[in-house]
Amino acid sequence: MNPIEISFEFFPPKTPEGVEKLRAARTQLTRLKPKFVSVTFGAGGSTQEGTLDTVLEIAKDGLEAAPHLSCVGSSRDALRAILDRYRANGIRHIVALRGDLPSGMVEMGELRYASELVAFIRAEYGDWFWIEVAGYPEYHPQSRSPRQDLENFARKVKAGANSAITQYFYNGDAYLRFVDEVRKLGVDVPIVPGIMPITNYAQLMRFSEMCGAEVPRWIARQLESFGDDREAIRAFGLDIVTQLCERLVKEGVPGLHFYTLNAATASKAICERLGYGIDQ
Repeated sequence: MNPIEISFEFFPPKTPEGVEKLRAARTQLTRLKPKFVSVTFGAGGSTQEGTLDTVLEIAKDGLEAAPHLSCVGSSRDALRAILDRYRANGIRHIVALRGDLPSGMVEMGELRYASELVAFIRAEYGDWFWIEVAGYPEYHPQSRSPRQDLENFARKVKAGANSAITQYFYNGDAYLRFVDEVRKLGVDVPIVPGIMPITNYAQLMRFSEMCGAEVPRWIARQLESFGDDREAIRAFGLDIVTQLCERLVKEGVPGLHFYTLNAATASKAICERLGYGIDQ
């Protein structure tokens, strides 16, 4: 019996080698019996076909796949065409995001916010899709204030979202406070914490700078002190992230969503430490 439901995020591979790497990772992680896997979607639809192909391959293997869909830079007709293809192929789970404008594009598109995308999907497709939205425990990097960020999240949920997945974090208090604050705004859907395994110091700091996730100073300094010692970084990262997950499970979170970067080793090791065995 697994402690709670888990899920994994992948991105569409761009090379034949990437395709094989993802298949190998998926094979390993599928043995942990995830509830679903999500597949990212490039800005302005730049990986639209890759997302669709990856989702359909995963679904063919009998695993629930949830494609990301971003609205920025897209028209209603373009979004409807994508959603029609998912519905025609029996895909019923969507991660609805605003997304970022592709480089060089200046038009925001017909839908400017994730709340508008959620409302559009509900109006066009009723209850066909289970809709996930994103939450930001440490606030969206473009929000003008913490209060505005909380209200934007509540707006997305009230537009028709079924559940939410958060940006990754390493401060459990930030997630718990975020949940408490949005509950006060009437949000009652499950809010699943996003989990980023730590395997590479430079990569982690780069990602965190881009997405506004905070790496506590003591963690960053410890990782930095390991220099090029990859094994030390991985061992320390495994301990830190496992401890975070253990605390979240004790706090009663509805699930854990792992950002895998199309690699299985770190996410699998954390899950196994938490009690998810491949033979369950």
